[in-house]
Amino acid sequence: MTPSHDVVLVGGGGAGLRAAIAIGETNPRLRVAVVSKVYPMRSHTVSAEGGAAAVIRPDDSLDEHAYDTISGGDWLCDQDAVEAFVKESPEEMLRLEHWGCPWSREPDGRIAVRPFGGMKRMRTWFAADKTGFHMLHTLFQTSLKYTSVQRYDEWFVTKLLVADGRVQGVVAIELMSGKIETIAAKAVILCTGGCGRVFPFTTNANIKNGDGMALAYQAGAPLKDMEFVQYHPTGLPFTGILITEAARSEGGYLINKDGYRYLQDYNLGKPEPKPVFRSMELGPRDRLSQAFIKEHEKGRTIETPYGAVVHLDLRHLGEKLINAKIPFVRELCLKYQNIDPVRELIPVRPVVHYMMGGVHTDINGATPLAGLYAAGEVACVSMNGANRLGSNSLPELLVFGARAGRAAAEFASRQPEFNPAILAQAEDERRRLERAFLQNTGGRERIVTIRDEMQKTMEESAGIYRSGDSLMRAVEKLRELQNRFRSVALDDHSRTYNTELTSAVELGFMLDVAESIVHSALRREESRGAHQRTDFPARDDQRYLTHSLAYRNLDGSCRIEYVPVTITRWPPAERVYGK
Repeated sequence: MTPSHDVVLVGGGGAGLRAAIAIGETNPRLRVAVVSKVYPMRSHTVSAEGGAAAVIRPDDSLDEHAYDTISGGDWLCDQDAVEAFVKESPEEMLRLEHWGCPWSREPDGRIAVRPFGGMKRMRTWFAADKTGFHMLHTLFQTSLKYTSVQRYDEWFVTKLLVADGRVQGVVAIELMSGKIETIAAKAVILCTGGCGRVFPFTTNANIKNGDGMALAYQAGAPLKDMEFVQYHPTGLPFTGILITEAARSEGGYLINKDGYRYLQDYNLGKPEPKPVFRSMELGPRDRLSQAFIKEHEKGRTIETPYGAVVHLDLRHLGEKLINAKIPFVRELCLKYQNIDPVRELIPVRPVVHYMMGGVHTDINGATPLAGLYAAGEVACVSMNGANRLGSNSLPELLVFGARAGRAAAEFASRQPEFNPAILAQAEDERRRLERAFLQNTGGRERIVTIRDEMQKTMEESAGIYRSGDSLMRAVEKLRELQNRFRSVALDDHSRTYNTELTSAVELGFMLDVAESIVHSALRREESRGAHQRTDFPARDDQRYLTHSLAYRNLDGSCRIEYVPVTITRWPPAERVYGK
């Protein structure tokens, strides 16, 4: 018998669990499934370190948070989404505290906040430097009280099922048994996170391959603003492990090979004895990553076996502060670099961290495809515009996870049971997986070879700086890799935890997502936020104050359309820092 639920959530991280709770709060009678390819506490939300932004102090305001977000996003943010976000973020954060999240506090008992890049006020809540870990624990524990929620742990979704013009379920592989199962639904919410693994050097876990983006794209929903890929300026060389922005908000310095705080040369302020908002190390991530490239071009970086680096200097902060405020940073440096930041410099370099783009949704998480919703990094609502400010992503999971959950619950309550026609689609998908991968013995291409070539292409052609020529080369190379992928070979034909099978399916997803990124970047002939074209260095509001929408054509090719940005109260202006 086909398992059937009112709402299926794909992904068990912060957005997925908050959506599940919202459905339980809205209508406890609805049957909810959380389908996750990892145990929920292993979702990537757990790795977030620095904090979550929400107005809490009397010297701050919702309008200031909104303006920082919009200007930081280079005016590509939909301002109605930003206004909803800043209003609901404090409510969600306090709700999380009531559920048990152990926020760090001041000696007088108030919520502690720290500065973060691109924000003029201190509004970033934190739990030491393991904020995502504690948030995810709190959401997971809270979700357990809803008996209507059924979990499918370690199930991998490979296809969305569409009938009567709406999404009515998914096909998923149970990783433990290899069973390919249909899970029917009246609504589906994608909460699968980002796609950093499309690039070779990323803070993202191995599970973040753009699964949800590709599922929506293949089903006919557009991907929005995929050209905007955020590099975090401080990743460890070789591993790509993140050194949180909190290390800089607590007073860390970025210095080049000469020991010089080079950010003062890039309109990001002048050195001060303490962290200064809007300037220097607390500039926006896109500007800091671009400054690194300029330093490298000037020969001021340090060469290592794993590429050029600069240094993050925390030594002046002292052991007591480091252990109290950023203990995980010290732990990571000791374990993965064999250095102690109390006494030694930390080598860092920009590393792919976050996708501003994702599945096109409205302010309630609904996509243009009826019955399909999305929230979190997989979605583009769009509140991050061309560059996300650090610490906005965690409250985004809460605000838009809850909104998507409520909207999907309301939609599902009006729908009939699933159309049996989806079972034929599911059978087609089962046969495809069997033929292409589990029974295929004649392929000649290797997964790792295609994946490495794709990642190298993306880094060289669609990295921090791009050009029309580099992007055209990427378009041609990805087309070649798509063709070669059809001949990929698997050596493992077993059923139980066949990681080669999941890697093959993930590679197919990544190739589609990579294609949407390069086509969107090629069409946008301007520089804005994280999208920097060397052949079009200026921002062009006349032509490109618009969101790009990438659609998958029936022949598998990509087409780009545009929709306007929603402006409510803040007209486009110059993006200025350090003044």
